[in-house]
Amino acid sequence: MFRNVTGRMTFPPGGGCPDMIDLRSDTVATPTEAMREAAAQAPVEHGEHGDDPAVAAVEATAADAVGMAAAVFVPSRTMANQIGAQVHTARGQSVLVERASHSYRRGSGGLAQHAGVQARAFDGGETGCPTAEQVAAEITAGGGHRPEVGLACVEIAHGANGGVVAPVDAFAAAVETAHEHDVPVHVDGTRVFSAATALGVDAATLLSPVDSVAVCLSTGLGAPMGAVLAGSESFVASARRVQEMYGGGMQQAGMVAAAGVCALENRHRVHEDHENARRLAEDLDALPGVTAAEPDTNIVLADTRDADVTAAAFLAGCEEEGVLGTADGEYTVRFCTHRDIGGADIAAVVSAAGEVV
Repeated sequence: MFRNVTGRMTFPPGGGCPDMIDLRSDTVATPTEAMREAAAQAPVEHGEHGDDPAVAAVEATAADAVGMAAAVFVPSRTMANQIGAQVHTARGQSVLVERASHSYRRGSGGLAQHAGVQARAFDGGETGCPTAEQVAAEITAGGGHRPEVGLACVEIAHGANGGVVAPVDAFAAAVETAHEHDVPVHVDGTRVFSAATALGVDAATLLSPVDSVAVCLSTGLGAPMGAVLAGSESFVASARRVQEMYGGGMQQAGMVAAAGVCALENRHRVHEDHENARRLAEDLDALPGVTAAEPDTNIVLADTRDADVTAAAFLAGCEEEGVLGTADGEYTVRFCTHRDIGGADIAAVVSAAGEVV
């Protein structure tokens, strides 16, 4: 972003920050030319009437990708998660959520406001996924004195914990235990294709035990906006009614839905982001005073304590060198690779970090 002669903020044609390597999030990945072309050429029909071919296409493509019977296209993953919670639960129930998960820490209290449920937070440890024992204990705790658990929500991969992924068996065991107590399981699958890639399984296989999943089309995939909420035919029928209640119905939505179809194709290349993240972590770890563990997916956490540089100071220095990241604690820096970042960018980030420390 820069100022023109009038003093107004303007942006370069491709979007983003000019001459900056932006690793603040994988949500900053910009739409491809194919997405822009698809949006420009998309037929404009009425999404709420169910006759927009691009909306139908993104719903069908997403449902197939995650192994669900149906899906509904909505403006954001936050809305997708909120709709999922409301469909699965009754007012006055509680929802099991990990204490560092997006559904618990973000969304401006939407679980309480929209679904009328109470969040019951658990500690998912490094992976953010509850153990089978935790699930059983939380569901049965308190008897009649605590709200009945109506839903378990699991985030995969866990963004706040550095994109970590729980082992397939541990994830499946938690889901199975919830089902044994007649509690459905919803997955915040913002980075589900990254999780599946890291685990070496197909996303549909990974998600086969769960009841519903929300998939963000912009995070790492590059769509300008949008998400899908997928599940059974009856679940999605109910979700469409709640979507209308939230004001999430869209009329000429084909332009953004067409870009979403293209974005879903990018799920086949997320391994490139993982490779870049591993290279970045390895090279940062080689710098004096910097510690960076090998990431599961595309999020790198670097500790700068031994360099005696706070995360804020480290990032300020990196920004002067043309690199953007975020702080995840007093001495923890977070870098997130995505489809706009290549090998030359990784080398530049490491060079900038070296100058700072």
